[in-house]
Amino acid sequence: MRPFTLNYASLRGLSDAVTPYHFDPARQLNVLADGRPAVSDPDLLLAVGTTTSTAGSATHFDD
Repeated sequence: MRPFTLNYASLRGLSDAVTPYHFDPARQLNVLADGRPAVSDPDLLLAVGTTTSTAGSATHFDD
């Protein structure tokens, strides 16, 4: 039996999107190229919707 959702799902490869921020393990947050926290840029937040990283799930059991 085929699950209902697979009738509408399409397999796609990973996107080639490049985020303008990176995770800084020393500061435990995402930072921009100029060193500012990524959450301090309202235009970036509007464009990407979030700056969530996977670091929290590796360091905190309740994320």
